Amino acid sequence: MLSFDIDQHIFHFNFPAGTSRGLLTIKKSWFISVSSDKQLVKGIGECSVIEGLTKEFSSEKQYLKLIYHAVELIKNYSLTELLFQFENNFDNSEIDDFFRSNPSIRFGFESAFLDLKNQKNGIYFENDFSNGRKKIPINGLIWMGDELFMKKQIEEKLVNGYTTLKMKVGSIDFETEFQLLKSIRSTFSAKEITLRVDANGAFTPENVEDRLKRLAELAIHSIEQPLKPGLMDKTKELCAKNFIPIALDEELIGVFDFDSKRKLLVLIQPQFIVLKPSLHGGIKGVREWIAHATDLGIQWWMTSALESNIGLSAICQFTAEFEISLPQGLGTGSLYSNNIERGLIVNNGYIFSEK
Repeated sequence: MLSFDIDQHIFHFNFPAGTSRGLLTIKKSWFISVSSDKQLVKGIGECSVIEGLTKEFSSEKQYLKLIYHAVELIKNYSLTELLFQFENNFDNSEIDDFFRSNPSIRFGFESAFLDLKNQKNGIYFENDFSNGRKKIPINGLIWMGDELFMKKQIEEKLVNGYTTLKMKVGSIDFETEFQLLKSIRSTFSAKEITLRVDANGAFTPENVEDRLKRLAELAIHSIEQPLKPGLMDKTKELCAKNFIPIALDEELIGVFDFDSKRKLLVLIQPQFIVLKPSLHGGIKGVREWIAHATDLGIQWWMTSALESNIGLSAICQFTAEFEISLPQGLGTGSLYSNNIERGLIVNNGYIFSEK
């Protein structure tokens, strides 16, 4: 029999992190600790939520109830059975439907069981990253804020050796954001610094084409989610016109069925997709997205859903299971003043494990 403990942790941002959905100052996560009489070391996984984005979260009380319901659903399974069924499909449709429709909870449990299986304190996947032999290239993330704050972040990232910067846009006026990007490009060519932008759906069907055309002047690598999810016809049109390559992110949230994932990608035909296990189906769901994208010639990169170093470590190790061709969005470990030590090091535009 497996035993479960659930603990909430509130992480505090080192600065108010601006997005088009508002400022973030705290981050809530729930940790799943799983133990067994047969194993000496517990397995730990993180259920991470972003309020307003994590569809299964409406309140702390409701979300905790979902986690305990998950425990009730699987408490009679052995670890071996759970590992097999999380990797495939549950033999019980109620359990399968629950974990498909609650990806943040799925990822927490998947991670905890992998950790318990390996019995090595935080080794979710045994590979060159978890063994300290592989570095993953990452982008430097520039959060929204006033002009001085964003300029300071840009300067710090360049000093720290990043060659790919990702700037969130849509918070301050577009002209100011454009001039900040232009200042980088006037100093560094596209061969020296890759620029990504993330609109988080902040543009409108009326202004999006003009803004993409202007950004194209700066040799922008890609733009994540220029329009809100659901505007598929317009997003498809933007992908076809390709002023700037489009990366889908929020558009993928809530698409759980294997075939539905392919239909969405075939319909919109994006140049990239951005994957977060806590939002896009857990480990199994992300594997499905990657399989479809690879088959359709769509590139991808992985990023976090603002997990602490517990969840981030699991995502990094999972990412290292694949051949990586692009910088990933995994440099969020320094966001919190009270993060949990997990042996992750960020240096010169790479993340690696201290193992």
